[in-house]
Amino acid sequence: MTRIAYLDYAKPALLFAVITLIAMLRALPAHAAGTDTLTVAGGCFWCVESDFESVPGVVGAVSGFAGGKTADPTYDQVTKGGTGHYETVQITFDPARVSRETLLNMFFRSVDPTDAGGQFCDRGDSYRTAIFVSNAGEKALAEQAKADAQRALGQTVVTPILQEGAFYPAEAYHQDYYKGSKLVFTRFGPKRQLNAYKAYRKACGRDARVKQLWGNDAPFAGS
Repeated sequence: MTRIAYLDYAKPALLFAVITLIAMLRALPAHAAGTDTLTVAGGCFWCVESDFESVPGVVGAVSGFAGGKTADPTYDQVTKGGTGHYETVQITFDPARVSRETLLNMFFRSVDPTDAGGQFCDRGDSYRTAIFVSNAGEKALAEQAKADAQRALGQTVVTPILQEGAFYPAEAYHQDYYKGSKLVFTRFGPKRQLNAYKAYRKACGRDARVKQLWGNDAPFAGS
């Protein structure tokens, strides 16, 4: 067989093989997309963790501290002041199921972003709102969500957008506090953690204020 004749024979066979391979690859299940993280401060981290762990596409949320200058701070250190940290929650999500933009918009509508002194009954620097970003793309999305929130409220939104640094998980007893069964002693008397959390959230006025601000756009009020 001459070289030209061989190429004429090989081309259709090669094309058929390529088409078959493409069809096989399309039939394979798509690889799961990697997860991403969003770190926000919205007052009491028990509440933020509880809210966002209910969102489809969110893999999990960890309560912790960010934005300060003290390495590996304790809860007592942060709430007493002086470390510069915010109570924060690091949200891990699947971007194939829920977008960063959606989570940012939900975040603004789950807090009072007009309050520069804390959130609801919790006052002080550690309870202020904030969004932490690690690159220009994340910053642009956060700025857009902030602008949308300000336009929707018709009020000045004071939530800062900060460069993300170290995130320190809070002590183990703070994680998943909202659904814990351990007996704790509170100003409401001895209660299981999940009931203590519900009593605290109601007494703090979080849902009432969010509902007042955002109305039907509040995604978690009443949870």
